[in-house]
Amino acid sequence: MRASGPFLFRAMGDVGGTILVVVLLAAAILVPILNGLPSSSPFFLSNYVVSLFGKYLCFALLALSVDLVWGFSGILSLGHGAFFALGGYAMGMHMMREIGTRGVYGNALLPDFMVFLNWKELPWYWYGFDSFGFAVLMAVLVPGALAFVFGWFAFRSRVTGVYLSIITQALTFALMLAFFRNDFGFGGNNGLTDFKDILGYSLQAQSTRTTLFAASAIALALGYILCRFLVQSRFGRVLIAVRDAESRTRFLGYRVEHYKLFAFVVSAMLAGIAGALYVPQVGIINPREFAPANSIEIVIWVAVGGRGTLWGAALGAVLVNYAKTYFTGALPDAWLYMLGALFVGVTLFLPKGVGGTTQAVIAKLWHARTPKASVAQPQAGVAE
Repeated sequence: MRASGPFLFRAMGDVGGTILVVVLLAAAILVPILNGLPSSSPFFLSNYVVSLFGKYLCFALLALSVDLVWGFSGILSLGHGAFFALGGYAMGMHMMREIGTRGVYGNALLPDFMVFLNWKELPWYWYGFDSFGFAVLMAVLVPGALAFVFGWFAFRSRVTGVYLSIITQALTFALMLAFFRNDFGFGGNNGLTDFKDILGYSLQAQSTRTTLFAASAIALALGYILCRFLVQSRFGRVLIAVRDAESRTRFLGYRVEHYKLFAFVVSAMLAGIAGALYVPQVGIINPREFAPANSIEIVIWVAVGGRGTLWGAALGAVLVNYAKTYFTGALPDAWLYMLGALFVGVTLFLPKGVGGTTQAVIAKLWHARTPKASVAQPQAGVAE
């Protein structure tokens, strides 16, 4: 029993993740079926519900990316909204190019906002976005490249703690100001919108919405599997050592900045994928996605779900955004106060979040069920 106990305990620690992956794969299959039922059926899911929960899954993938660097690397990033928005802009640029002559001004080459602003030719950085594959590649590479450049200088300079958090927040704020400019070439204050289709399929079609939902569910499942693989590997053990004792890990000979940089880049790429899936489902991307407040809210999702649990971070994103949808409709003026109260309450009463508390309960129940080894008693007549 002593040999099998640790293995079973480690398996129990991943029950939440296993359930998450199973639920996501089941939802990818069942939701399109339920959406195709007659509207009179009690099991029917409307297009609105499908798109709403598809958006939640994108937020869950974004929270998962933050938990990878915050929960396992100790990097509190307050700028992940920038990577999310860059991925969204990459997909939005492709869908703007797909509009073609169906725009308001009927220009086959220039998007409507460029025609309105008297642009004479397409900027060079818009080239290639008429290809869906190129747009997907840019949604991954652009956030990854920005994270690599930023992390290279920050981690080599040994910027840590609150200073790193402030710099990441300054990064996303600077990008927000840049994208608000009309002459920057990304739609200015209005951003990119009025999308028609993707890969030739109308964004308003029922089949397109369910396909995007299924793609979001599968992307979240694969993202979780990737992150779980990383944190359970030797690389992940070094990351945790960096989080808990960075100076000691560096003294042992590990190139700490390389480990942190790799995790940061992978996290940014996951955030970019989340943004690329998000934009077709909401139909718009604008500079407000870069707002520092959005990145702070992502951290709250992770804190509520459970820092360092991965599946808990995804669950926290869904729970908080579902509450946001409900209360902004019922009590729109009170939501921000409720969000702040939720964060304070979780910090005080559930410091491990929903996922961390659940894992702690599972561990306690497991130890309670595991029989303790009996202490051998000395035989009669034998000296102790």
